[in-house]
Amino acid sequence: MKLTLDGLTKTYKDKVALDDITFSFTPGIYGLLGPNGAGKSTMMNLITDNLVPTNGQILFDERNIGELGSEYRRRLGYMPQQQNIYPDLSLRRFLFFMASLKGLKKAESEEDISRYVRMVNLREVLGKKLGTFSGGMKQRALIAQALLGNPDILILDEPTAGLDPKERIRVRNLISEVAKDKIVIIATHVVTDVEFIAKEIIMLSGGKILRSGSPSELLRELEGKVRNIHIKDEDLPQVNERYKVSNITRDENGVIARIIADSYEDTFANETVRPGLEDLYLYLNGA
Repeated sequence: MKLTLDGLTKTYKDKVALDDITFSFTPGIYGLLGPNGAGKSTMMNLITDNLVPTNGQILFDERNIGELGSEYRRRLGYMPQQQNIYPDLSLRRFLFFMASLKGLKKAESEEDISRYVRMVNLREVLGKKLGTFSGGMKQRALIAQALLGNPDILILDEPTAGLDPKERIRVRNLISEVAKDKIVIIATHVVTDVEFIAKEIIMLSGGKILRSGSPSELLRELEGKVRNIHIKDEDLPQVNERYKVSNITRDENGVIARIIADSYEDTFANETVRPGLEDLYLYLNGA
């Protein structure tokens, strides 16, 4: 199974939202990272067939998705970012409604709903209205509806937005659980959500792919470039001006600034540290 973006371009009047993107997805989790306006939403809308590319094409197993039509869309699951999901509907009615939109028969719908509400741990609240759900429960309900029909491709838009750390971990583990034999694309601003579960990271900026690869491959670029420096409070303005600073902490001796720099010539006490994807994100996208 393979989903291929082939020279994919999307323009809006004089704005280029995606610029000649070529990339292939195979089963596994992909993290789609980038600042606002990088092209993440445009890419997702093209993959879900909500937009038509200006140039290029999207192929699913070597066939154009435009030609596949409804056959392709039945193999898609999409979790939107917004949580305004019919607050007056019970979870049961919501899931049956979404199943009907996907063309599932009643028996298939009942079987899928039973399976996926157990998977997302919402079985006990099937009869409750969505408007009474917490943010984490709504996110899990949206994951459940995306899974209806057992799609081959899952597109998840900010799946942990607004969640507390415990719910974020729960949703992240759930995504890992359902990702077997599926292409899962997660668009997020929360780098840690994909750093440890994605087989590959795609970093977008200005409609182009800046970097792509496994987290370990990408982080080789920052070897020796991330360090903690030990400074005084009055040194902070100078450090912020000269370096990209990804974190600032304090101890009994003063300030510890985590900086990313191609070279380091200051005399502050320092030690190199292991880089993370947040460091690379800052390195590529600026302060």
